[in-house]
Amino acid sequence: MKSGMVEKEGFAALVLRLRSAGISNIDLLTAVEQTPRSQFVPPTLSQEAYSSRTVPIDCGAFMEGADLAVRLLAALQVKPGHRVLEIGTGSGFTAAVIGRIAERVLTVDRYKTLTVAAQARVDALGMRNVIVRQADGSNGMPGEGTFDRIFVTTAFTILPRFYAEQLTHGGSMVAPLIGDDETCMMVRLTKTGSRFEREDLFTVPFLPIIPQMAAAL
Repeated sequence: MKSGMVEKEGFAALVLRLRSAGISNIDLLTAVEQTPRSQFVPPTLSQEAYSSRTVPIDCGAFMEGADLAVRLLAALQVKPGHRVLEIGTGSGFTAAVIGRIAERVLTVDRYKTLTVAAQARVDALGMRNVIVRQADGSNGMPGEGTFDRIFVTTAFTILPRFYAEQLTHGGSMVAPLIGDDETCMMVRLTKTGSRFEREDLFTVPFLPIIPQMAAAL
């Protein structure tokens, strides 16, 4: 079967699963459709591009299953005109999807191998509003101005209040938080003044955030 047909069938099956889970945001689904996920997974695992399974990538990292990736992006609630910061580039897939909706995306990862590969994928799609950078994102990106949304896919052990100054008023951050019982919960933190309003969303399989850029890879 031709790759284009496999892509369409994989996306169609994903949409059916997402709708049954209550996700039907047409702008988000269109952005996912316009971002061929098979271009972001390792070639040997292309058949898993639209599955709900976790996909291993370089540097010991992984891509969330397609269902979870879109569920996370739905929780982020990106709108046209938004400036978005993503901590944890990985394959670059979520940054590319966000870039279909937002005005500008800055995505950072501690591994050079991942950022170089993600930049190449984004460039191949002709996306100029997605900036990929190797950086230590454990404290956000001070000096880059403020963002309407911050999206993090590595977990904090305490509420990351230092991000508040990097969000616009009314902006929100979606990030994993490890609780006292070791459960990793995705939370949405909405900035009100200098404080966060917290909303617990759902459990996720993310690992604790590691500070500093990787010395190798």
